[in-house]
Amino acid sequence: MLKVWGRKSSSNVQALMWCIGELNLAYERVDAGFTYGVVDTPEYLAMNPNGTVPTLRDADNPPLWETGAILRYLANAYSSDDFWPVEPIARAEVDKWAEWSKINIAARFTVPVFWRVVRTPPSKRNPAAISDALGVLGKYLDIAEKQLSRFQYLAADAFTLADIQFGHCLFRYFDIDIERAARPGLERYYAALSTRPAFREHVMLSYEELRARD
Repeated sequence: MLKVWGRKSSSNVQALMWCIGELNLAYERVDAGFTYGVVDTPEYLAMNPNGTVPTLRDADNPPLWETGAILRYLANAYSSDDFWPVEPIARAEVDKWAEWSKINIAARFTVPVFWRVVRTPPSKRNPAAISDALGVLGKYLDIAEKQLSRFQYLAADAFTLADIQFGHCLFRYFDIDIERAARPGLERYYAALSTRPAFREHVMLSYEELRARD
């Protein structure tokens, strides 16, 4: 059985748990990080010296940290060829879009946009900075929009690991109070993700505990 340390409201934990759900794997999750503590204990730091979440253990195997590495491990160990192809160039195509999503979508949304909108008290928000960040993010969402005009999912017509890295940000992107340009392909894609049971269970979750107030 898999054991995961990390709270439900962590976007990285949500990506991992969504993957676990899509692969239909048995798991135990332990709240850790943020107000839940645990990550600064000697026992946790012996598993993950960074004191971050998520951390995963699969049975008696060594603990794993860094979300991308964990996702690739699970894909290698448990997934189908559609999700994580065996053929090298097909796998690289999926991995390319997974890495692109992590660097250009997750990193440019979570702190520059989500933190400024949700994790900053209203009186201290900087609308100009939020607008600038959305402009930067939008350039990459336009790349995704073009890709989604070619395929049902980000890297192919099949759901793949790339969709985990890209799609786990979209619930919050579409839920928070921001200006969003019309992107029909992205909207169609998000609607499709919203029908997936694992996405609804592990990603479409309240983030009220993260919201800053004056």
